[in-house]
Amino acid sequence: MKILVTGGAGFIGSNVVDAYIEAGHEVAVVDNLTTGKKENINPRAQFFNLDIRDLHLSAIVRDYNPEIINHHAAQIDVRKSVAEPKYNAEVNEIGTLNLLEAAVKVKVKKIIFSSTGGAIYGEVKEKGGAKEDHPQEPISPYAITKRTVEMYLYAYKVNFGLNYTVLRYGNVYGPRQDPLGEAGVIAIFCGKMLKGETPTIYGDGKQLRDYVYVGDVARANLLALKKGLNQICNIGTGKGTSVNELFAHLKQILRFKGDAIYADPRAGELFRSVLNAAKAKHELGWEPKVNIKAGLKKTLDWYD
Repeated sequence: MKILVTGGAGFIGSNVVDAYIEAGHEVAVVDNLTTGKKENINPRAQFFNLDIRDLHLSAIVRDYNPEIINHHAAQIDVRKSVAEPKYNAEVNEIGTLNLLEAAVKVKVKKIIFSSTGGAIYGEVKEKGGAKEDHPQEPISPYAITKRTVEMYLYAYKVNFGLNYTVLRYGNVYGPRQDPLGEAGVIAIFCGKMLKGETPTIYGDGKQLRDYVYVGDVARANLLALKKGLNQICNIGTGKGTSVNELFAHLKQILRFKGDAIYADPRAGELFRSVLNAAKAKHELGWEPKVNIKAGLKKTLDWYD
């Protein structure tokens, strides 16, 4: 297949590109390198340095003429979305609409869209994790735009026949996640502990997240090429891991000396965010293969 991956120089997107190329597909990457890195781009992929809001995107999609568009390009910083909601909407909504308009013109077979599980569902009390029909209570502009794009995809299917698959991710971690600046707690902890620095845990460290390894996420995107037609699927492990447990695992693996520093909790932080991925197993034939301990070892091997 010919596949266009937006955000293909980023952490998750570049891993998805690698999975597609390893499976024998032809891939092109669109990325403006705002947060993505050129060194992440697979050398066998064609690269277009472009913002998805750029009107020239239509010509690129027309000329490349992909069968599938995998859409990972986004403004993903939750705090920045709160501070700059208009910019967040411009990238995540207007940029996506620019892409969808181009996709309709060349009759793309399907859009695969990377959405968010935890940020859309809010606090999750169900023992087995949130299912796709869990009440959606997005409170950040970031989460609101992700949910809005899901609704646009449904509308474009009804109005223009553009098929889609939405993948709502848990907390993705693994190789290429940047430990600098705004990043996942695992990347931050790895970056600090490998330098012998003590990480900070905000709150009591008991807050639970569904950490899913990026290799498993890439495999879900591979399966979504042919499965999950017009479906929304959670991509998570169904298991919550606390920040304290993460630190303990990393401390053991690295033989790190000392304890974490505890600081005041961050305002608005969820206590429990866990996803039920039973639908992904049914629709995509997907389930996670890498547990948290194995995933942390793989991640540390890459950082080291």
